[in-house]
Amino acid sequence: MSKDPSGDKSAKDTHYATLRRAHRDQKRERGEIPTPPDDRRAKGGKAAWQAPPLAPDQVQLYGIHTVKAALANPERKIVSLSATLNALVRLEIKNTESLPFPVEIVSPQDLDKILGPDAIHQGVMLETKPLPVRRLSALKDSPLILVLDQVTDPHNVGAVLRSAVAFDAGAVITTMRHSPTESGVMAKSASGAMELIPYIQITNLADALEELHGLGFHSIGLDSDGPAPLESTFVGERVALVLGAEGKGLRQKTRDTVSALARLDMPGAIKSLNVSNAAAIALYAARAHLKR
Repeated sequence: MSKDPSGDKSAKDTHYATLRRAHRDQKRERGEIPTPPDDRRAKGGKAAWQAPPLAPDQVQLYGIHTVKAALANPERKIVSLSATLNALVRLEIKNTESLPFPVEIVSPQDLDKILGPDAIHQGVMLETKPLPVRRLSALKDSPLILVLDQVTDPHNVGAVLRSAVAFDAGAVITTMRHSPTESGVMAKSASGAMELIPYIQITNLADALEELHGLGFHSIGLDSDGPAPLESTFVGERVALVLGAEGKGLRQKTRDTVSALARLDMPGAIKSLNVSNAAAIALYAARAHLKR
């Protein structure tokens, strides 16, 4: 009896569909393609996916570079690791049983349900406790720090952290209110930098600036209408660069408290920059001054 050709075709199609799905999942894990959007709607007109609530002492980190840096940070208190087999290979983890925390093998779809379809998690999620709280007194040996005045976007703050580490700044200081707390989004944007630099959140920025002045820092507020170019404003051997949110800039109290106001001279048609780009340029200029 001959085989049913329609049955053969169906089996072959299923086999190739499985291969295509596996190939697509691997590309998503590498961050080469995003998770396709889910336009389905749940009852009440809300989106099908909603972020699960997190406890105050719970942080979910994701992405290969972010998780690898967290695993290498002795100050991280790790609760658990969820990863695909491919992600474990990329993390260079060969024996999960030797790790001092539980490891769960998952699929990319499992992580989508927890982190959402927009998260480029690359097949790995690390649940941890927040990093230890840091104080300004810990900056005694640092000649260069960054201060953010109510920069609210975690993507921007993450990019600032990355630039701060690249230029060997001692810390990034921001306010507790109107600033992002430690999160997976910020850590992913920082690409591992969150583990390498103190992220200090203070109650009152003006009081913190005065404390920095007492520690010997010369604080410079970046302002598009600053009276002098940044490179001519540096004084002394310790510099605190202060940047405000895009659009609003520095608050008036901050402008009144910094040691000096300065501008980034830009000869082109655009006269303002994303805060993370402005931070990178200012850090470069500060490093050039400190090397003299």
